[in-house]
Amino acid sequence: MRKLLMLVAALLGTLAIAVAPGSAVTGNFVADNEHPYVGLVAFYDAEGEFMWRCSGSLLTDRVFLTAGHCTDQDAEESPVSARIWFHQDAGAEYDPETQLDPTTGYPDYCIEGDPLCVEATLLFDFGFDNFAGFPNIHDVGLIILPEDQAVELPEYGQLAGAGFLDSLSSREFKDATFTVAGYGLTKTNPAQTVSFRSRLMAVTQAANLNRSSNTAGFNLQLSGNPGGGRGGLCFGDSGGPVFYGGFSSNVIVGVNSWLFGFNRQTCGGTGFAFRTDTEAVIEWILGIVEEYAPGELDEIQFVEAP
Repeated sequence: MRKLLMLVAALLGTLAIAVAPGSAVTGNFVADNEHPYVGLVAFYDAEGEFMWRCSGSLLTDRVFLTAGHCTDQDAEESPVSARIWFHQDAGAEYDPETQLDPTTGYPDYCIEGDPLCVEATLLFDFGFDNFAGFPNIHDVGLIILPEDQAVELPEYGQLAGAGFLDSLSSREFKDATFTVAGYGLTKTNPAQTVSFRSRLMAVTQAANLNRSSNTAGFNLQLSGNPGGGRGGLCFGDSGGPVFYGGFSSNVIVGVNSWLFGFNRQTCGGTGFAFRTDTEAVIEWILGIVEEYAPGELDEIQFVEAP
């Protein structure tokens, strides 16, 4: 996890408050059986050693969307391969002593013949550079699966079209429900850390889109208050989807990206997602897919503003 610590350290010198990568689900969460295309992804170095884990979403049977700081190809420690599990309980039986989940093989291998576990070496990031240019941190990543490891599922995530969130009126934005999903930490404090390594989801509300220096049109600020039946984000994995709407929604408007640092010890910090409903991000995604998996271009689905 040295890279994640480096990200925090780099920000301490530029921001009045620390931020850290994050995307786990906390508060009033439930098991996520609604989004089978949301997966737990582990990254490895050139020697095949485990580096860190994140979450993400299949947009087609071969195109996996995650956070840029997960796939960052320009860091001193950059991953060269990834393994993705699409089980709801992908790492739930992880044994700290053996450092392995014997049911799924997380985080070291795929069980032979398991159609819900795949390996890939085509990793890309949208120019992410250790939070440089904040708040436009380019925190979007892609993994292209090999053709022989395409994951056949009944549905995949849909991308909100360019300007989707901008088209909402102030009232619509204030009243909107968002759903977060991921596999990360659920509770962390000096006395206790809880990580189910299961796909969880929770409904939340957005607090800001354009009206602060932390968002500025690039990031979606989500409410950190888990009260009132809502959930939120916690320190842990990143790259999980933020859906516009309730639990049944497939419309992705952002990827879980970072947290305010002052509350992350108790999983109460405000969460931020890097928006995917911008022309720049959409063009980048389509450009990568066109070059490395052109047959998938027509399979990516977009949803226009309501």
